[in-house]
Amino acid sequence: MEDEEIEGIKRKISELQLEHRDLDDVINKLQESPIQDELQLRRLKKRKLMVKDHIAMLERQISHDIA
Repeated sequence: MEDEEIEGIKRKISELQLEHRDLDDVINKLQESPIQDELQLRRLKKRKLMVKDHIAMLERQISHDIA
């Protein structure tokens, strides 16, 4: 893998980490609300998990290439 490909993956990881933090914030705020939309919460949690899995997959790509 070339350096520019690795840098592109690192940028994508950063973007996904930001999205993950944003989702976490939204989920926390929704959970604190007296009126909760359970369906929306489940969807956000599922999206957050998918983002986390995508981050892990990209990190593995980089670590395998460096090793």
